[in-house]
Amino acid sequence: MKKVLIVGGVAVGASVAARLRRLDEEIEIVMFEKGPYISYANCGLPYNIGGVIKDREKLIVTKAELMRDRFKIDVRAESEVVAIHSKDKAIKIRSKERGEYVENYDYLVLSPGAKAIKPNIPGVDGPRIMSLRTIPDTDKINEFITKNTVKKATVIGGGFIGIETAENLIERGIDVTLVEAAPHILAPFDSDMVTIAEKELEEHGIKLRLNDGVKAFEDTNSGVEITLSSGKKLTSDLVILAIGVTPDTGFLKDSGIEITARGHIVTNTNMETNIEGIYAGGDAVEVVDFVNKTKTAIPLAGPANKQGRIIADNIAGIKSNYKDTQGTSVLKIFDLIAASTGNNERTLNRLDIKYNVIYIHPNSHAGYYPGATPFTIKAIFDDQGKLLGAQAIGYKGVEKRIDVIATTMRLGGTIYDLTELELSYAPPFNSAKDPVNMVGYVAENILTGKTEVVLPRDVDSRDKDKVVVLDVRTKIERENGSIDDSIHIDVNELRYKLDTLDKNKEYWVHCAVGIRAYIAERILKQHGFKAKNITGGYKSYIAQKFVPKDLDDYTSGSDNYNKEQIMQSQEATREAAVDSKEVKLDACGLCCPGPLITVKETMDTLNPSDVLNITASDPGFYEDIKAWCKRTNNTLLNIENKNGIITAKIEKNINNVEKTEMQNADITNAQTMVVFSGDLDKAIASFIIANGAAAMGKKVTMFFTFWGLNVLRKHDRIKTKKNPIEKAFGFMMPRGSKKLKLSKMNMAGMGGKLIRGIMRSKEILSLEDLIEQAQKSGVNLVACTMSMDVMGIKEEELVSGVNYGGVGYYLGEATDSNINLFI
Repeated sequence: MKKVLIVGGVAVGASVAARLRRLDEEIEIVMFEKGPYISYANCGLPYNIGGVIKDREKLIVTKAELMRDRFKIDVRAESEVVAIHSKDKAIKIRSKERGEYVENYDYLVLSPGAKAIKPNIPGVDGPRIMSLRTIPDTDKINEFITKNTVKKATVIGGGFIGIETAENLIERGIDVTLVEAAPHILAPFDSDMVTIAEKELEEHGIKLRLNDGVKAFEDTNSGVEITLSSGKKLTSDLVILAIGVTPDTGFLKDSGIEITARGHIVTNTNMETNIEGIYAGGDAVEVVDFVNKTKTAIPLAGPANKQGRIIADNIAGIKSNYKDTQGTSVLKIFDLIAASTGNNERTLNRLDIKYNVIYIHPNSHAGYYPGATPFTIKAIFDDQGKLLGAQAIGYKGVEKRIDVIATTMRLGGTIYDLTELELSYAPPFNSAKDPVNMVGYVAENILTGKTEVVLPRDVDSRDKDKVVVLDVRTKIERENGSIDDSIHIDVNELRYKLDTLDKNKEYWVHCAVGIRAYIAERILKQHGFKAKNITGGYKSYIAQKFVPKDLDDYTSGSDNYNKEQIMQSQEATREAAVDSKEVKLDACGLCCPGPLITVKETMDTLNPSDVLNITASDPGFYEDIKAWCKRTNNTLLNIENKNGIITAKIEKNINNVEKTEMQNADITNAQTMVVFSGDLDKAIASFIIANGAAAMGKKVTMFFTFWGLNVLRKHDRIKTKKNPIEKAFGFMMPRGSKKLKLSKMNMAGMGGKLIRGIMRSKEILSLEDLIEQAQKSGVNLVACTMSMDVMGIKEEELVSGVNYGGVGYYLGEATDSNINLFI
């Protein structure tokens, strides 16, 4: 009788055991599990912390008693395998119940899984710092939160577990900060897509600290002090490490089993190791990437269960092969759904694989049927139409479309096959042209030469002397936001205004999502113009512009409207107009500019003090309606986004003068300042003025450009990658405010020291103190990115708390201010 030993009893181990018993009633099966539980749903652990899954017992898929009774499997929990003697076909076990002993085998299955990464950081072993990987981890976190006053928690790591943990801590009423060392969260998604998820996290109260790792932890009487790589410090009552996982294969040392440098077990397509009779699967094994055919590691539950079935088949004499890992995954982010399959751009660029990219923004089902919500799909494919990857983010129907694309990829299909798929349709579930079909149509148009596309991220770096951005949206759409230096012609008027365009220029055309721009591109090309379509339109362009707030900028009432003023306005309205009415308007299913147009048309029919209650599903409406109310002097009483449906209440202006003064208080009381000079005296003057204006309650923006950037440079030398010209600039320019010279009578630096001494004697704040005071007072310090590029100054060389923007950013601030200075 054959004897099979299984190391690890969760996904792979339990699958192997159950499948093997179904195939062979006589075989002896012994399963060893290091922890107290087998076959539990570790993907569900964060939801137990958040209370979504209230009963922790539901996380245990199969108990040891059931495996013994139903499958005749000898389950030995709390039994750690500490060594493998492959020549003797034996393993050494350290058991809580039996102590140390040896067990022989005919076949051995390794499914040890992975363990949470615990970085070598000072203070990481503190009592308030925990990981989430197992049920005991969950119990420990729940017990700590229950027994202690946890108001603030910090999650380290922006992967799937980190995001799910952060969300569920919010659900428990805990203030959460998420720290991610990479520039963006969720590595399977490209940065132009993941910004949508980052915005959702921020809107639900999670504070994001991106591109900033952890340097040290320090346990204090009040909690944990976290020092970040940037020097920023956070305080927290609880820290959850969710940095990632590493294969738990340390016990395989000296076993003769081939292991990669990162600790993953190497197997063949039968999931057998280099030693005959020893198989391995799950998070601990190396796999082949389905798309690019390189070796990698992709820890996912679906592939692990498949591998378990294949291992059992081969042990039972049924030849079965594992055919690579595709990396299809899905994640809930509050109301959002994010799903992906295949490779992203980062992976393809690393492997130097050429590809094309498109974005589309379809509805989850027919727009005229209530409840339709838009979502975004990004598709990546090569010049032959082979699908390389896809990502989608939205509120409904996201995972369905990614699953269809993933299936097409698995079966060797191309973008041409997407156009041919016959998918189920009825208005409550779909559109007659499924979004997957639309992906195929758009990609096919590119490969057949009907359209040429440019990516939204390339728009700002275009050669403006040769390329003109043409906005073909409606006027009302453009008023709510536009691309810098673009020109505007409504697509419906384009044929009649072609004589205003220059055939020597190339036109990059955009609308809201790309459909009208494609029509405009076809018109232009057939009239002899050079034209390209900005794929995904303004929606994709503006999405990539999202930047999380600095941690100091988070406040409880951070929305773009003042709730206290609104309440006062509502009370005044009730007193002034008792006959006001409330009108409801459903704009769900309408794509931009539909919701805004319906709002304007309806508001035109209302009387002052009437209230419009509108619901819309276009995600851009959330920001659009705030901007529209501000511009039109109507009062936004309330706005919320729930499950992709945006609800806004707008009060029509009752008194134009009073309302204008109230709502535009932040505009008429704002000041902008361009700091062009890097001279000490001028820098001091600019910050004195800025601090004075801030003290008077003004909103102050200081825009530092060219030599003025030196005021913001750090005093210490920062190691950065620069070309020779950039290095020369950096050497010649003063490094930080302490190195600035006087514009007059500098006297080799003596003048500067004299001025600083006089300021100290008269108890006037130094320039460095003035800068610090300005930041504390909320002065917005903005570094001109164009000047930084010209002068070779990198972001890491500037002091913390600085924002970054271009001329468009400055002009926007200047437009909204009543004082503008140039220093």
